[in-house]
Amino acid sequence: MMTIDRARSLIQVQLQFSSGYNRNAVRMILGEVQRNQGQGAVDDLIRELELYPRFGLKAGTDFSKVGL
Repeated sequence: MMTIDRARSLIQVQLQFSSGYNRNAVRMILGEVQRNQGQGAVDDLIRELELYPRFGLKAGTDFSKVGL
């Protein structure tokens, strides 16, 4: 199960790079978080890690089907 701390750590690694592949990896991580922790946890990570300016990922987006 993906914890918030684990997701944060994995996303921070992806932020060190900024290719389309890293964006997709972050989307997959957020999908796992959403399935386990819910939309609120995803939105918190997006805001906290400033994923909109980096990857264009918006709070409120449904990532639950990503990576299935």
